[in-house]
Amino acid sequence: MKRGKIIKVSGPLVVAEGIPGIRMYDIVRVSEKRLIGEVIEIRGDRSWIQVYEETTGLGPGEPVETTGRPLSVELGPGLIEAIYDGIQRPLDAIAAEGGDRVTRGIEVPALPRDKKWEFTPHLSEGALVQPGDILGVVQETTLVEHKIMVPPGVEGRLVQIKAGAFTVEEIIAKVETKDGIQELALMQRWPVRRERPYGKKLAPTQPLTTGQRSIDTFFPVAQGGTAAIPGPFGSGKTVVQHQLAKWASADIIVYVGCGERGNEMTDVLNEFPRLKDPKSGEPLMKRTVLVANTSDMPVAAREASIYTGITIAEYFRDMGFSVAIMADSTSRWAEALREMSGRLEEMPGEEGYPAYLGSRLADFYERAGRVVCLGNPQREGSITAVGAVSPPGGDLSEPVTQATLRVVKVFWGLDSALAYRRHFPAINWLNSYSLYEDRLDEYYRREVGEEWLTLRNRAMRLLQEEAELEEIVRLVGVDALSDHDQLVLEIARSIREDFLHQNAFHEVDTYTSLTKQYKLLRLVMAFYGVGQRLLKEGVSLAKIRDLPIREEIGRAKYLPEDRLDGIDRLYDELMAYTGETLGGGEKDA
Repeated sequence: MKRGKIIKVSGPLVVAEGIPGIRMYDIVRVSEKRLIGEVIEIRGDRSWIQVYEETTGLGPGEPVETTGRPLSVELGPGLIEAIYDGIQRPLDAIAAEGGDRVTRGIEVPALPRDKKWEFTPHLSEGALVQPGDILGVVQETTLVEHKIMVPPGVEGRLVQIKAGAFTVEEIIAKVETKDGIQELALMQRWPVRRERPYGKKLAPTQPLTTGQRSIDTFFPVAQGGTAAIPGPFGSGKTVVQHQLAKWASADIIVYVGCGERGNEMTDVLNEFPRLKDPKSGEPLMKRTVLVANTSDMPVAAREASIYTGITIAEYFRDMGFSVAIMADSTSRWAEALREMSGRLEEMPGEEGYPAYLGSRLADFYERAGRVVCLGNPQREGSITAVGAVSPPGGDLSEPVTQATLRVVKVFWGLDSALAYRRHFPAINWLNSYSLYEDRLDEYYRREVGEEWLTLRNRAMRLLQEEAELEEIVRLVGVDALSDHDQLVLEIARSIREDFLHQNAFHEVDTYTSLTKQYKLLRLVMAFYGVGQRLLKEGVSLAKIRDLPIREEIGRAKYLPEDRLDGIDRLYDELMAYTGETLGGGEKDA
């Protein structure tokens, strides 16, 4: 085979010349070590290649050959519970073959070739099939029934289909197309930079429930929506994403650790197998795919890891699943873009990032959405994309954060001041927002409670009033405020401490159902309403503050989901209070 040769090496960037038949985004093998690289620029006879492995020791004159195909992922049974690097190499298989460190040039298939999967056909010979039709199913894990679909571009008459146990490479069906017989296996390949086709996009009308009160109640994200979590170091971005991965109402979780610290990915790998899925009681790993590309791994592979993750998510979406993809963090991904852009000597944009930063971020987030899938039976699937952003020094005006906010519709802004006060999740309720609220309000009113919208708006208004009153308190002290304003401060504190504050490591408080969130917020707001009434009836503010039920309201969030009648009891008891029974008309001491 005729091969090209290296003429320049600059870190992860290699320049080669004379590669026959080379095309943009082709995968090439670099040097005798057969390192994996991707062509990102072509000028005349020269090709610029980003190498996804360590290039130490490479020099001019070494051979480069093309594989003739773009960077693609293998899609089929075996994805669930797998742990991949940024270019879909299974880390457990690499560890078994080459030890704890990733050996350069190692070639390991993404899906196991020796494992047999029990395939149950859903179609019979003679059926007319088109892209997306479900040929049959494989029970991949106890939680995931893996649907084997006709790949895009294949259409015709099914002339053969077999039942039984097969490896991912064995032929299970044959389709007679206009171009001849097409053989189908359990596995298919798809280029990561190309969006998988679907029928049509649908409006987001259902929430992705997360069990996190500050998110579900105040700043919800829809199934098929996009969200960003910007925040400075130590504000809890990773823990919030872990919580979403654990408790979000998605069928499949794809977690992409993109350039983050290795110990954070270690926490995920250690914790997920132990955690139980709240709906089934099975380990969470049985519906999770992990892509781990830590900060000490080659920088170029960070860029690929995002595309690898979103392509796997699209594959499960096409089966009709609700998929949530967590990218932690897109700032590290953007830093990889900046490094490669600098080595390519491109004209830098703001803060050195490439001019195409915004369009690349949009390419990723726009692949989310709720869609009608191709093929029969008709089904809907969705991808919800949540990206963490790590702005240097917490500066939300930096380019990655601003480019992200132009694309996403939910902004969960983490605040270092809240984190310093140990208020977690440290989502700042004054500058965060969700553009899905109007679309989701009908769902909340119908499925949770008629007063949902009213309670949320009143609570948010009290939090905003508190921020305004705190400015006055700093100037003249709290005693200068009227009893009503002091009651507002008390209730706002209750909303913050008894509702918004949530302990991710408490077995009960880590997850709160929508019904419990509604009852908790109704209880807190009822205390405000009763407090206003008691003030009018002459009860002193001190006596209202010291009501025994006040402490019980604070402990209500720790009631298990099967004891929510305890919150209803507190609500009824609270509504029974009157100024007469409390000895109204007494003066404050």
